[in-house]
Amino acid sequence: MKQIIVACGSGVATSQTVASKLEKLLKENNVKADVEAVDMKSIEQYVKGADAYVSIVNDKKDYGIPVFSGIPFLTGMGQEQELKKIIDFLEG
Repeated sequence: MKQIIVACGSGVATSQTVASKLEKLLKENNVKADVEAVDMKSIEQYVKGADAYVSIVNDKKDYGIPVFSGIPFLTGMGQEQELKKIIDFLEG
Protein backbone atom coordinates (compact mmCIF):
# COMPACT_ATOMS: atom_id res chain seq x y z
CA MET A 1 0.00 0.00 0.00
CA LYS A 2 1.33 3.44 -0.89
CA GLN A 3 2.28 5.90 1.81
CA ILE A 4 1.31 9.59 1.64
CA ILE A 5 2.64 12.11 4.11
CA VAL A 6 1.02 15.47 4.83
CA ALA A 7 2.94 18.34 6.44
CA CYS A 8 2.32 21.99 7.20
CA GLY A 9 4.79 24.66 8.24
CA SER A 10 3.74 25.27 11.82
CA GLY A 11 3.10 21.89 13.41
CA VAL A 12 0.62 19.10 12.88
CA ALA A 13 -2.84 20.60 13.49
CA THR A 14 -3.44 21.71 9.91
CA SER A 15 -1.69 18.71 8.43
CA GLN A 16 -3.82 16.40 10.59
CA THR A 17 -6.97 18.11 9.28
CA VAL A 18 -5.86 17.67 5.67
CA ALA A 19 -4.68 14.09 6.25
CA SER A 20 -8.02 13.11 7.79
CA LYS A 21 -9.98 14.71 4.96
CA LEU A 22 -7.79 13.11 2.29
CA GLU A 23 -8.06 9.70 3.96
CA LYS A 24 -11.86 10.03 4.06
CA LEU A 25 -12.05 11.07 0.40
CA LEU A 26 -9.79 8.22 -0.71
CA LYS A 27 -11.96 5.71 1.18
CA GLU A 28 -15.09 7.16 -0.45
CA ASN A 29 -13.42 6.52 -3.82
CA ASN A 30 -12.30 2.99 -2.83
CA VAL A 31 -8.63 3.95 -3.10
CA LYS A 32 -6.27 2.46 -0.53
CA ALA A 33 -3.33 4.42 0.87
CA ASP A 34 -1.78 5.12 4.23
CA VAL A 35 -2.07 8.84 4.94
CA GLU A 36 -0.03 10.27 7.79
CA ALA A 37 0.31 13.80 9.17
CA VAL A 38 3.90 14.64 10.07
CA ASP A 39 5.77 17.55 11.58
CA MET A 40 7.52 19.75 9.00
CA LYS A 41 10.70 19.68 11.11
CA SER A 42 10.82 15.90 10.58
CA ILE A 43 9.90 15.91 6.88
CA GLU A 44 13.35 14.71 5.74
CA GLN A 45 12.99 11.58 7.87
CA TYR A 46 9.44 10.74 6.74
CA VAL A 47 9.84 11.53 3.05
CA LYS A 48 12.35 8.68 2.67
CA GLY A 49 9.63 6.07 3.23
CA ALA A 50 6.80 7.90 1.48
CA ASP A 51 5.48 7.54 -2.05
CA ALA A 52 3.97 11.05 -2.19
CA TYR A 53 3.87 14.26 -0.19
CA VAL A 54 0.90 16.59 0.30
CA SER A 55 2.27 20.01 1.14
CA ILE A 56 0.39 22.82 2.83
CA VAL A 57 3.28 25.27 2.55
CA ASN A 58 4.92 26.48 -0.63
CA ASP A 59 8.09 24.46 -0.24
CA LYS A 60 10.34 24.66 -3.29
CA LYS A 61 12.52 21.75 -2.18
CA ASP A 62 12.64 18.64 -4.37
CA TYR A 63 12.11 15.56 -2.23
CA GLY A 64 12.33 13.12 -5.12
CA ILE A 65 8.67 12.07 -4.83
CA PRO A 66 5.46 13.57 -6.26
CA VAL A 67 4.22 16.60 -4.33
CA PHE A 68 0.54 17.57 -4.27
CA SER A 69 -1.07 20.70 -2.85
CA GLY A 70 -2.92 20.38 0.44
CA ILE A 71 -4.51 23.85 0.22
CA PRO A 72 -7.53 22.63 -1.79
CA PHE A 73 -8.38 20.23 1.03
CA LEU A 74 -8.50 23.19 3.43
CA THR A 75 -10.40 25.63 1.23
CA GLY A 76 -12.48 23.26 -0.90
CA MET A 77 -11.45 25.23 -3.99
CA GLY A 78 -9.87 22.90 -6.54
CA GLN A 79 -10.28 19.93 -4.20
CA GLU A 80 -11.76 17.59 -6.80
CA GLN A 81 -8.97 18.32 -9.28
CA GLU A 82 -6.22 17.76 -6.71
CA LEU A 83 -7.93 14.61 -5.42
CA LYS A 84 -8.08 13.29 -8.98
CA LYS A 85 -4.32 13.89 -9.39
CA ILE A 86 -3.63 11.97 -6.19
CA ILE A 87 -5.96 9.09 -7.16
CA ASP A 88 -4.41 8.90 -10.63
CA PHE A 89 -0.97 8.68 -9.02
CA LEU A 90 -2.04 6.00 -6.55
CA GLU A 91 -3.75 3.90 -9.18
CA GLY A 92 -1.07 4.44 -11.86
